[in-house]
Amino acid sequence: MTVSEVQQSVPLSSEVGGRVGGELVIGDIGPVADLSSLVIFGITGDLARKKLVPAIYDLAHGGQLPAGFDLVGFARDAANSEPVLRESVIAHARRPFDPAVWQALTQRIHLVEGSFDDPGGFTQLASLLAVLDQRRGKPDNYVFYLSVPPSAFATVCGQLAVVGLNRPARGWRRVVVEKPFGHDLPSSRTLEVVLAQYFPPSSIYRIDHYLGKETVQNILALRFANGMFEPLWNNRHIDHVQITMAESVGVTGRAGYYDGVGAARDVIQNHLLQLLALIAMEEPVGFDADSIAAEKVKILSATELLGPLDETSARGQYGPGIDDDVRLPGLTEEDGFPADSSTETFAALTVGITTRRWAGVPFYIRTGKRLARRTTEIAVTFTPPAHGSPAARAAGVSNVLVFRVQPDDGIELHIGAKRPGGGMQIQPVSLGMDFRSVFDPAPEAYERLIGDVLRGDGTLFPRRAEVEHSWRIIDPLLQHWATAGRPDTYPAGTSGPASADDILSRSGRVWRTL
Repeated sequence: MTVSEVQQSVPLSSEVGGRVGGELVIGDIGPVADLSSLVIFGITGDLARKKLVPAIYDLAHGGQLPAGFDLVGFARDAANSEPVLRESVIAHARRPFDPAVWQALTQRIHLVEGSFDDPGGFTQLASLLAVLDQRRGKPDNYVFYLSVPPSAFATVCGQLAVVGLNRPARGWRRVVVEKPFGHDLPSSRTLEVVLAQYFPPSSIYRIDHYLGKETVQNILALRFANGMFEPLWNNRHIDHVQITMAESVGVTGRAGYYDGVGAARDVIQNHLLQLLALIAMEEPVGFDADSIAAEKVKILSATELLGPLDETSARGQYGPGIDDDVRLPGLTEEDGFPADSSTETFAALTVGITTRRWAGVPFYIRTGKRLARRTTEIAVTFTPPAHGSPAARAAGVSNVLVFRVQPDDGIELHIGAKRPGGGMQIQPVSLGMDFRSVFDPAPEAYERLIGDVLRGDGTLFPRRAEVEHSWRIIDPLLQHWATAGRPDTYPAGTSGPASADDILSRSGRVWRTL
């Protein structure tokens, strides 16, 4: 859309998609002031097409966009991308496609074509944003979403600075960056230095979409809103904790990103260590962004790898396998991966937390591609009673509290119950709560997170210190693996390499079944 066409744009109708205009409330967590523009760099990329634009459509459909909202897309091939974005919304949005909502939203979508190293494109962007501001009579409030590789961050931020867009004259600026936040601790720090050249720390939002999931946020609610758990939440009553993210899919089509990155960098350094922080942190003095971040930083700073690493960690790479009589390819058979790739698609490790509450409690973390099923969960296993009943021991009863993050979001508690009939025969049973059956459909993670960025709520966004501590934890393991030969091979469609089972079996424990 050209600048002249922008002047003919009209706002989203208050009759389309519910409450539009005035103040915006997302998730009943407070008002959102009118926004000027959300600029997505890389609007035609996979992330923007499959997640970001569908999330914005869902917000529009629910009447959850402010009256002063404009979406500006910047990409080399942006000019004719509206039909592509429409198809992406149809395929990936949570809400059903409504042509009226989409038509109204397109009146607020403006596209700028240019490459990240092209000053002309950024000059056009600055002119467009000035016209949008003038039309609305609003301050120059902009969110810049860098849906681009980290290697392009410096280029994009530098170009914004050249045209004066990184520093507000009257309003505010926010910049959103996607993981990976570097590939190790030194590169992470370099990335932070680059961003800090152009934006103050309070303006930088690092997105970890797992933190936008309602089940993840409910970890804090279950822990601190229910008095029954706090007396048990310590090393006297908890035997160990397992954090698992398993995927049944492979990495088809992702060789350009995944090869050389691997499972530990891709998932454990960010998503799973964030889950650990929420499970283990102390109760914050308040549930604001600063208070929660402070407690997460304390836990991550006290978290360390347990060794020896040859016994407490494992890595694997999926080979060919069979699933429902269908042959699944191995990693090195996937397009773009060399035959000698040493990239791990499975990673498992053991960490401990050096605090009084958690001393001696191992935290086992694992993730993998092409595993038996898709699941993300946190399982807190309680210590069995010192003199438990023989019937309970014979039945293999173990008290486990499970947070199911995906795909069947919910919480369940495993206990032992007497089987009907004569005698004392105990069998394991579970008490569960399924989020979808109790609550209205929750917004997708990117809906929640984009909404939070628009209104300046940084609660669900990792701070720089969190990212650096996560790399500090992972880096020694990556360095160890770099000199330890190739990953173990496991058949696609299984639970991972046997070396991962050995981590727990050495202490008489087992992984939860995938």
